[in-house]
Amino acid sequence: MSQKIFVIGGGGREHALCWKIARSPLVGSILCAPGNPGIAQIAQTRAVSPEDLSALLELAREFQPDLTIVGPDNPLALGIVDLFTANGFKTFGPNQKAAQFEASKVFTKEFCLRHHIPTARSEQFTDVTKALACSRDWPFPQVIKADGLALGKGVIIAQNAAEAEAAIDDMLVKKVFGAAGEKILIEEFLTGPEISAHAFVDGKTFAMMPIAQDHKRVGEGDTGLNTGGMGTFSPVPFASDADIAQIAEEVFERFMEGCRKENIDYRGILFPGLILTTDGPKVLEFNARFGDPETQSYMRRMESDLVEVCHACVDGTLAGQEIRWNTQTAICVVVASGGYPGNYQKNSPITGLDHASEMPGVVVFHAGTSLKDGAVINSGGRVLGVTALEDSLPAARQRAYAAVDQIHFSGAFCRRDIAAKGLV
Repeated sequence: MSQKIFVIGGGGREHALCWKIARSPLVGSILCAPGNPGIAQIAQTRAVSPEDLSALLELAREFQPDLTIVGPDNPLALGIVDLFTANGFKTFGPNQKAAQFEASKVFTKEFCLRHHIPTARSEQFTDVTKALACSRDWPFPQVIKADGLALGKGVIIAQNAAEAEAAIDDMLVKKVFGAAGEKILIEEFLTGPEISAHAFVDGKTFAMMPIAQDHKRVGEGDTGLNTGGMGTFSPVPFASDADIAQIAEEVFERFMEGCRKENIDYRGILFPGLILTTDGPKVLEFNARFGDPETQSYMRRMESDLVEVCHACVDGTLAGQEIRWNTQTAICVVVASGGYPGNYQKNSPITGLDHASEMPGVVVFHAGTSLKDGAVINSGGRVLGVTALEDSLPAARQRAYAAVDQIHFSGAFCRRDIAAKGLV
């Protein structure tokens, strides 16, 4: 029987997931809410917000999916897995209790300390005076983090006292991140390359994916403001076998043991962001879902059936799964709107999508796009994820940027140094 798959979300990550799901022989139809114009080419879409849980439940009752896959973090934190499961819908993703690992940086930091998971030294505050006093005592740079979910923008790397004071004031006084910033962490700045590790988790065991690297800063050379991610590549040549073994043992295994001890039933994706320090890998944060734009690279490399693996995570049968990845290099270059991550330009027609998509080895994933009078326009900060899969990193970079150069809209920009660190 061909399965119905319901995907929640409407960004580049969800387009990549739908693209991969559509290649499964198990699948007959896909529904995505809200989706985007790229997703609409391979799935039904319905304009329902990922945070409108009651409307999503009504959609599920109408569609009757065999499996629901949740893309973004907010619905997980709101308890969508608990709601869907209680109503008889099999759902991939952590429940609300487990989703705290992303929804609260303080919860995660305390869990890491209890279970000896290597992480940066930090202090937590709700009082602005005490936070400022701590900041003045610590060396710079230092990291100021909003406790809750802030769309990837609640982390400020302060280079000096003025920047730290501004970040603390924004979070605790001006409330620029709302409830997410009612509690903050001041954290030591870790030096070394940042990498993304992902694992499928079924409540009992985990299966690591290959390592990827995201590029968080908006500007080349890792300059400018933090973003949701300007591009990724996988595999990462400077993450050694020893690094990966250490991450498996000191992060994932200790995480699973901690969850067992604390009665946390974690199923879905666990995605720690890590720094490869001179003292070994250390956790920056835990995410409770697929990374964006890491997923765009991962789905190009994954050879196993994503739907089978997601079922195994929900069913607790992951130990019996062999998950295969091709040995090629995948790269994703994000094309963004002018002004992002601040106020950005939008509503410009996008040209060249067909030319780029027709290039061998290239798939273009839509993120912040909409349709207007039949034309695709930019409607978000991160607009497209241009991916290429090739036998080598230099070839993948060359192909991805050649495809990017086919695409045009007013104000469009990208980082031209995605994956450059992998060439050294």
